[in-house]
Amino acid sequence: MERLTFTPEDREALAHFLGQLVDTTILTRREIHDFLDYCDLMAPKKGEVIADIGQVGESLFFVLEGQGCLMAQLPESEMEIGKIMPGEMLGEMSFFDRKPREIRLRAGEDTRLLRISRAMYNRLRLERPLLAVLLLEVAIISLDHLYRRTSSEMAQINRYMYRTGR
Repeated sequence: MERLTFTPEDREALAHFLGQLVDTTILTRREIHDFLDYCDLMAPKKGEVIADIGQVGESLFFVLEGQGCLMAQLPESEMEIGKIMPGEMLGEMSFFDRKPREIRLRAGEDTRLLRISRAMYNRLRLERPLLAVLLLEVAIISLDHLYRRTSSEMAQINRYMYRTGR
């Protein structure tokens, strides 16, 4: 996965992006920029594996552009089972529970990711605990969005499968 260098324009755009995810009344613009010092900007190619089945998450990602595709491994192929859209986190479940992944994460078209490695997250927790707490809040919200989306889709499938009058 290609790692990019932050330009001043990237830093400003990313700070704006992060400012939409967290309560900016408790963070200064400088603190948002400081968070970027713990991150890498990544540009995977379409279809490239971001994280694979069986791996334990050593990084978590924010989808800045494009999308992350959640892929289930079938006996002879893969099947897309979900998408992670811009503004959402990718890879947080395995990162925080440290259990092997059960799905493959692939990049969609024109995807750019903000990545924080476990080592940098550990530094963040020690050096900037407020930023670490806000990152955890974003992870909780991201997991909530995924859970709600999945629940809604399962309800639609159940209504279709078990509707009366067929």
